Amino acid sequence: MSDERYFVVRGPVEPGDQRGRELGFPTANLALRDQRGELGDGVWAGWAERPDGTRVAAAVSVGRRPTYYGADGYRLVEAFLLDFQGDLYGETLTVWLGSHLREQKAYGSAEELIEALAHDVQETRDWISGHPAAALPALGTPPPDGEVRRVG
Repeated sequence: MSDERYFVVRGPVEPGDQRGRELGFPTANLALRDQRGELGDGVWAGWAERPDGTRVAAAVSVGRRPTYYGADGYRLVEAFLLDFQGDLYGETLTVWLGSHLREQKAYGSAEELIEALAHDVQETRDWISGHPAAALPALGTPPPDGEVRRVG
C-alpha cells in the first residue's frame, strides 16, 4: 500500500484546439467540472490509465491555458502521455496527478512554451522513476466524469 496522495480525474477524451499536437506535445483533453479552481491550476507529473488498465506516464496541465486564453479559458485537464502514439478520442481516461511541478503561466512565444513543456516532460520522467504505476493506491469506485477526488 502506498502512502502517496494523488488527485484523480476521470473522463472521456474530448477534441481540443490541436495546439498541443502543433507544438509537438499532443494531449488528451478531459473536461473539468471544477471551474472555480479548487484543485488549483498547474503542471503535474502523474499517470494516465486507459480502460484496459494500461498506465502511461503523463505530464499533465490543469487550468485555463493562459498563453492562449488568459484568465478567460475553460479549465480542463490536458495529459501528454509520454512515449505514446495513438488515438484516444472518446476513450475514458483516469488521470492520476502525483507531483505538482509548477504553476501555470503565460509564455511570450510558442518557443518559450515548447521549452517549458520539454522541461516538464523531463521532470515527469524523473518523478515516475521513483513512483511506478504499480505503486498507485487503489482507486475503488472511480469519481464521476470531470470531478476531482483525492486518493491515498
